[in-house]
Amino acid sequence: MTHAPRIAILTAHGQPSAPPPQEIHLAAVAAAVQDHLPDWEIRSATLASPGFLERAMSDDAVVYPFFMARGWFTGRVLPERLRGHRFRMALPFGMDPALPDMTARALQSECARRGWAAEETEVLLAAHGSARGPKAAEATEAFASKLRAAWPHGPLCTGYVEQAPSIADAARPLGRRSLCLPFFAQTGAHVRNDIPEALTEAGYRGDTLPVLGALPEAPSLIAAAIQRAQDTAPLSCA
Repeated sequence: MTHAPRIAILTAHGQPSAPPPQEIHLAAVAAAVQDHLPDWEIRSATLASPGFLERAMSDDAVVYPFFMARGWFTGRVLPERLRGHRFRMALPFGMDPALPDMTARALQSECARRGWAAEETEVLLAAHGSARGPKAAEATEAFASKLRAAWPHGPLCTGYVEQAPSIADAARPLGRRSLCLPFFAQTGAHVRNDIPEALTEAGYRGDTLPVLGALPEAPSLIAAAIQRAQDTAPLSCA
């Protein structure tokens, strides 16, 4: 007897002004996760594409928030969009307990590739933050604290797009052996425009890495989170 595959749906904020590129990127991430979960059907939909999430949704699916924190979108917008469905919600990408160790391995690899001593490498965690509430910054600082424990080498500081300390202020004192690590799931306008502009303003002399969501180990991390969420109690938004 053939059983229907279990369903998981990756969802992200997307880019409201230009939804297709982020939609395509998220579909590529879903395809990579699918390789780790052959018995599942992995779908994807950004919140920025009207109707995409609703069409992808299926009762008893696992919803995976490709977000960095539990904030406005995961706490308010996403449940409202899922109204009338029964589902299980995975932990957001940025709050995954395995993410700091994964990031530490990536930093070690980047240092080795450049021939830099880890102890002499400064790291700037560039994040979104929020002028509307503390959740985004709290998630960033919690991650930074865990990353310092997983990668106890050079100094690590945080800077934000929407609140103090700004990315420019955080980057200004950094030297040539420094790595800017964008604390983002996808490469949207903040990563393409705001972060580079802030680094230019600061006269930043180091290198900038891809977003955390683009790290090679990200699909396996997401797959493990989906499997864990399958064992949690279902939610229902009436």
